[in-house]
Amino acid sequence: MKISEIHTYVVDGGWRPWIFVKVQSDDGITGYGECSDSKNPYGIVGTIEDLKPILIGEDPRAYEMRFWDMIRSTRQSPGGIAAKAIAGIECALIDIKAKALGISVVELFGGPTREAVRLYWSHCGTTRAVHAELLGTPPLRSMDDIAELAHEVVSRGFTALKTNIIMPGTPAEVYFPGFGSGPGTTDQVITNQLLRHIETLIGTFRNAVGSDVDINLDLNFNFKPEACMRIAKMLEQFDLLWLEIDMYDPDAILQITESTSTKICTGENLYYMRGYMPYFERHAADIFMVDVPWNGFSQSKSIGGLAEVFQLNIAPHNYYSHLATFISASLCAVLPNVRIMEIDIDDVPWKDDLVTHKPEINAGNMQIPTGPGWGTELNEEELNKHLWRNKSAKW
Repeated sequence: MKISEIHTYVVDGGWRPWIFVKVQSDDGITGYGECSDSKNPYGIVGTIEDLKPILIGEDPRAYEMRFWDMIRSTRQSPGGIAAKAIAGIECALIDIKAKALGISVVELFGGPTREAVRLYWSHCGTTRAVHAELLGTPPLRSMDDIAELAHEVVSRGFTALKTNIIMPGTPAEVYFPGFGSGPGTTDQVITNQLLRHIETLIGTFRNAVGSDVDINLDLNFNFKPEACMRIAKMLEQFDLLWLEIDMYDPDAILQITESTSTKICTGENLYYMRGYMPYFERHAADIFMVDVPWNGFSQSKSIGGLAEVFQLNIAPHNYYSHLATFISASLCAVLPNVRIMEIDIDDVPWKDDLVTHKPEINAGNMQIPTGPGWGTELNEEELNKHLWRNKSAKW
């Protein structure tokens, strides 16, 4: 079996692009991967084009060898865009191998450790704050609207949610200077007024969902450690599942973790075991996120295995399409140390049309995929109807 063709699709996800990789073999088996990135889709597509010459004509089933071929080809540009391109291809190769054997990826990697994985409703309110019209959801004009959304989460069977710093209003906004631009947006400090707002926001969610539903707050790259420590200390009263922070200094994350009883989660922007190791060695956080479309499936499983050595739980970062959800659920199925899995519930109307099988969700849990490969296929006719053209990502 040889790789005969590699094709990419950059698909409209409303306010961000989804990047899919299609790998075809000469005997007719097609594998699919995802490596979505909101800000740099064409950099990833260009890297995949650069990798084609070392892949075409090679055996797709030897995904470990293909991975190291790609690593050596991009060794002077480690991580980032190169890692995401490699991950998308690697996921497609693993899909091919499992399909060639007539089994699921879960079976390929040792069989399931669970029948279902618990989910949390991610970007809860974040998406509605900025894209209510596209979603067809009620606007978030006040904290009463936040409470109504929280009630909806519970009524739809979810036992956990994650939100960002939402500013209800007309129009509503989300506090995202870590991904923003303009003078005065780089300092990563917090004002007393913003701290009080966060307290009101999370207090509103907690009062609405009660004590048995878990709440996560994602701070992204918005703050420096001093601000994070103030936020974490204030949030202790709400017993969060975690406070999520992106930061590239493991000692800074450890400083935050040791300053508070609020549980800290980090890691979604890290690559490979080498990137996670300094954080794991320090036990710098309580839970670690792993992004499968950015690390690849085999490498993500290795990261999860390393986390188990250090007695840590992982949680897949899954801000993507249904294909990535099947891929992430497959990872959860083959690891013994999973905390919970992310999923976006509010999304574009055509999301379901892009795949042949949707996630099976019951009472806030997703059934582990059992079909060949990832358990779902991409609908290429629908992909072509929704290509990302002349747009930029926007919350």
